[in-house]
Amino acid sequence: MQSTLASRLDTQASWRGTLDRSVSAFARFLSDHDLTEPGDGAHLASLHQRLLADRLTVAFVAEFSRGKSELINAIFFADTGRRVLPATPGRTTMCPVELFHDPEQPPSLALLPIETRLHGLSLAELRGRDEPWERVPLDPAQPEALARALSAVTLTQRVPVETAERLGFWDAEHPDDNPRLEADGTVEVPAWRHALINYPHPLLQRGLVVIDTPGLNAIGAEPELTLSLLPSAHATVFILAADTGVTKSDLAIWREHLGGNALERFVVLNKIDALADPLLQPAEVNAQIDRQCAQTAETLGIPLARVFPLSARDALSARVSGHPEALQRSRLPVLETALAEELLPRQTELLAQAAVETMRQLREAASRRLGDRRRHNAEQMLELRGLRGKSSGKVRLMLARVEAEAADFERCTARLAALRAVQTRQQREALARLSSDALRAEVSAMQSASSAATIAFGARKPFELMFERLKGAVGAAEAQTLEMQRMLEGSFRQLNTEFGFAFALGIAPDLGRYRAELDLIAQNYGRYVGLSQAWRLAVPGFVEQFRRMLVSKLRVVFENAASDIELWGKGASTQVEQQLRERRKAFQRRREALERIQSAAGELEQRINEVEAQDQHLRDLQQRLDRSVSDTVSIALGMFSEPQANAA
Repeated sequence: MQSTLASRLDTQASWRGTLDRSVSAFARFLSDHDLTEPGDGAHLASLHQRLLADRLTVAFVAEFSRGKSELINAIFFADTGRRVLPATPGRTTMCPVELFHDPEQPPSLALLPIETRLHGLSLAELRGRDEPWERVPLDPAQPEALARALSAVTLTQRVPVETAERLGFWDAEHPDDNPRLEADGTVEVPAWRHALINYPHPLLQRGLVVIDTPGLNAIGAEPELTLSLLPSAHATVFILAADTGVTKSDLAIWREHLGGNALERFVVLNKIDALADPLLQPAEVNAQIDRQCAQTAETLGIPLARVFPLSARDALSARVSGHPEALQRSRLPVLETALAEELLPRQTELLAQAAVETMRQLREAASRRLGDRRRHNAEQMLELRGLRGKSSGKVRLMLARVEAEAADFERCTARLAALRAVQTRQQREALARLSSDALRAEVSAMQSASSAATIAFGARKPFELMFERLKGAVGAAEAQTLEMQRMLEGSFRQLNTEFGFAFALGIAPDLGRYRAELDLIAQNYGRYVGLSQAWRLAVPGFVEQFRRMLVSKLRVVFENAASDIELWGKGASTQVEQQLRERRKAFQRRREALERIQSAAGELEQRINEVEAQDQHLRDLQQRLDRSVSDTVSIALGMFSEPQANAA
């Protein structure tokens, strides 16, 4: 039985494919008719990559024995006819697991040894290396063998307390969070730091990525989970046990890593089958479930509608055996519907907005080029028709006038060169504020103000000041860009008036979203410069890993902001170069036409007919351009119940 989420993912995958084909056809149309600008290829490639590789990431978070792996099996892997992920009583998944599909690689399980934590390298850095990972081939056609292979994620090892402390699993000041100490002085820790499962499941092939995280100790011990994987997920499903409700450790996970009222947070009260009581009427059992949901919502500070009671075990059994009534009784479809209705529309909306905006920009640029060509054609047509019945002397005068106009036109090149010089200087000043050197200087200043040994105690103020300065740098770059915009707008108006150009400046990039990203990074990473997480960053290697991850995140923000400015500036300078070339070509065509007319009396009417045919061709191209954009926008907005036909 296909889930609601699976059905919606199928629909969205089909829509993305149709939209991508339409965008590709539009790109070919632009290329075939010489209507592209240098920056257009980057816009189209970016949209194409996003449509093909867009993913929906759902993270499942819970303490052990909450039925998390069983829930993943019930939602995503029931069609295999058995459990794929280990789901037995007690601890099962001992390390974070990512399930995805990469068609360029064979199905496999990649395991990262826990000892790699001691080297200070982040998961992102280790993903690009082959040597640290242990790889196990997977055979999707053999469910039993597949399940045996994936049971490796449950493996543990015993290590001395000193090693457990270095790995981040032991803290003498927080004994309640420590694993049980054996008589021989060892404790049990996971064998693996991270697991990657590349598996050709239909949902994973359609862009779904599942992150399965083990309990609080594992989440806190791996900063990248908190600072990168969980915040980047489109949804987080937090699983509790219906019979216990919100325990102390559950509440610790929620407050430290998942708290807030964001729509992407879903809370599951699993194992409602455990509340069944032969001595109670079904209505009384349902009342108990309702009370537990209400208490959970109140404790976590979320709307009651965000709490979903269900039985993952019953749902998996119902799907495997094909019993729709039992599936409904498990209440899993309610959660799946919520995931589908609240996540996919937003993801689709963002993709549609990106497609519509890209098509709008490309249509404006192409229409500008077509309009410029038609304007030159109109000037030439007026000139040619004025030659009807004129003598060869008149033609010579017209040739002289064309030469004079061309010479006069070339006067603008000096002004354009000066304009480009000013633009280049202003753009360089804006980008300097977002350079890697500027970023490294700010991070170095923060590091100087807080030594590694005291980062969790003395770094709060330097940390906050650094982010204020970084946001100030983004703001200064934006102000510099707005100054450049005012300069270009004034210069373009003068050039359009004096020389008949059709320069049109696009809207300067809004860097406000990058300041918002900095705020989000400060919020996520700020947890690790507070007292509650001090002991984790005291673990050897964690401080360096924390800093490298922070710099990596900040670099992405600065590079993206700089890229927006560069792309916008390139759009302004590119159209100047293109219109210069078009104008020179127009002068050349007029000169050649007059020379032919001068040498042959019958050339005039033939040339007039050629120009008329060219103009009709340009009008047809404009209609085809508008129709192609309209069709693509209709596809982009077709996933919504109320399409905004005028969005483009």
